[in-house]
Amino acid sequence: MPKLKSNRSIKKRFKVTKTGKVVRYRAGGSHLNSHKRASRKRKLRKNGLVAGAQAVTYRKFLGV
Repeated sequence: MPKLKSNRSIKKRFKVTKTGKVVRYRAGGSHLNSHKRASRKRKLRKNGLVAGAQAVTYRKFLGV
């Protein structure tokens, strides 16, 4: 049986940490930022974590 290809779209958007957690970028921080508060933009710079069953699915798509 051949190896599974990793899902390229997920590979571009998520990464797995050494402990196995799936890290994601927060949505809504790339454009139309002039009307957003500075604190909101600062919070959008931080990465988020994918939780639960979705993290398991993404790890499988990433080939981990």
